[in-house]
Amino acid sequence: MVEKAFPLEVYGGGPPDREELELEIWLAALQEPAAVFKPFGSDWPTTTLPAFDAAWCAFQQGETIGRNFDLRIRQAFFAEGRNIGKREVMLDLAREAGLNMEHFMRYFNNGEARAAILEEGRLGRELYNVRGTPTIMLGDGTKLRHPMAYAKIHDGKILSVGRLPCCGEGCYKTIRELFEKTIQYELKENIQEQ
Repeated sequence: MVEKAFPLEVYGGGPPDREELELEIWLAALQEPAAVFKPFGSDWPTTTLPAFDAAWCAFQQGETIGRNFDLRIRQAFFAEGRNIGKREVMLDLAREAGLNMEHFMRYFNNGEARAAILEEGRLGRELYNVRGTPTIMLGDGTKLRHPMAYAKIHDGKILSVGRLPCCGEGCYKTIRELFEKTIQYELKENIQEQ
């Protein structure tokens, strides 16, 4: 599995919209009952680019470290209400996570992280027609639909919500099917390469 950045504020509809996100949080909570959500305070991020930069920097220390740190950023935002748009918050999180700060800071300060995430987003949009997140796809660009209910929001109101295909542990079967499709694709690709 390869994860790529797709900053919506650059390639989508702008910076995170607080009203829209607050409307969707209850929907996310229904789909993942074990998740913890905290109401957001007054310190709302006007950008998420520092979070993207920090996650990219953590991935330079290893895939497991990067994934764990990416999850830590999401927990800080959704479960703790921290402003992930501030560089100092990202530095605090990196220290709390025990990252190699010298290595982290080298990338965080030299602009390489920002250039990389902007390029990943550009390629996603131009080559694969990515329009939102998360977008799950096979190596050939075939998009896989993950089990989510989508809300239709207009003028700050939820007009409708799609059918919830599963909930919590009930999604295991659907997620397993996504993994099986991915494994079959990878096996096919490996056979063709030989």
